[in-house]
Amino acid sequence: MSRRNLLAGTVLAGVLAAALGAALPTMPAFAADTVTIGIPVGLSGANSVVAPSVVQSAELAVEEINAKGGILGKTVKLEVADDASGAAGAQKAFDSLIFQKKVDVLISMETSAARNAGLPIVNRGKTPYIYTSFYEGRSCSPYMYVNAWVPDQQVAPIVDYFKDKGAKTYFLIGSDYAFGRGMLAFTKSYIEKIGGKVVGDEYAPMDATDWTAILSKVKAANPDAIITSTAGGAPNVTLTKQLRAAGVKALYGNLAVDEGTAKSMGADAEGIYISGSYFTNIDTPANKAFLAAMDKKFGAGLKTPNDLSVPEYEAVYAYKAAVEKAGTTDAAKVIRALGEVSVEGPRGTITMNKQRHAPLTMYLGQVQADGGVKILSTFKDVDPGEQCPKLK
Repeated sequence: MSRRNLLAGTVLAGVLAAALGAALPTMPAFAADTVTIGIPVGLSGANSVVAPSVVQSAELAVEEINAKGGILGKTVKLEVADDASGAAGAQKAFDSLIFQKKVDVLISMETSAARNAGLPIVNRGKTPYIYTSFYEGRSCSPYMYVNAWVPDQQVAPIVDYFKDKGAKTYFLIGSDYAFGRGMLAFTKSYIEKIGGKVVGDEYAPMDATDWTAILSKVKAANPDAIITSTAGGAPNVTLTKQLRAAGVKALYGNLAVDEGTAKSMGADAEGIYISGSYFTNIDTPANKAFLAAMDKKFGAGLKTPNDLSVPEYEAVYAYKAAVEKAGTTDAAKVIRALGEVSVEGPRGTITMNKQRHAPLTMYLGQVQADGGVKILSTFKDVDPGEQCPKLK
């Protein structure tokens, strides 16, 4: 090789090395400087009515956190995956988020069918998982925490109120899966405990749209009260619409409807009694600030914040607090910290320190003509009861 060619090659090599040396570190540095939150959620299927509000809540939390420096100085980003509201879709969504996207944490509102299908994947991936949906209770994993209500917190306000209204007989209607059956098994037990009688309980598939046969049995039984527990979202809409059309006049308590879905029902929702840990008219500075921030960010596109979306917002902050307490995103250390941190959010102070569940202030409300909820009673710091006694 000539001296000239050797010199040219040396210069070219130096330029390439400099260019590659400047470029190569950006990829691992980018990964190291990012905290990724996975959100498997039912953008299709039964939860499609409420899922958009859940995503919006997560987006606001991430925007606020990033505006204040992120988590441990790292930028937070979201990875959203559609679990189709069911088991098969959840298996794909969880697997993709954990093993392909390699998220640091899962924070999600899902059907119980989706959660149950995803948990083995969470356990295999040893990934922190904050479940933000109210559910039937007693689902336990060393990697899962829950910041939403369970039947031990939610059922009594409705049933006790109906008893005070003179109700003695009850008809129960649910979706035929873990949530519907679990909620109504607890409800039936509680009704009988306080001296009431269940005169019928019927179940339909998660994606049921025709409730005619069940409503015929309701009319024949003529109960004083009806309590329903269907997959959140679309089944609530169809069941309520057909129940109203059938002219059923019994007291109506719904264990699964959220405020956003109630608004989407229009006049059919008026008069429904619901019990939850969040309604938009909670009169606190924290809730007012949250609603103002949501309105500012989403404007006319805002989906009504509700008892399925607000826990998502608070859970993102709970994860932030746990990472900062642990000083790392290391899963084992974060999981230990999740039960020790508290979040001040729209629902008040939330601490998941009761067997990986949270004491919650609960409200009994009734849906009004405009779809809003009138709060009738407040129950402070209701304990979730025995949920996961083997987990510390």
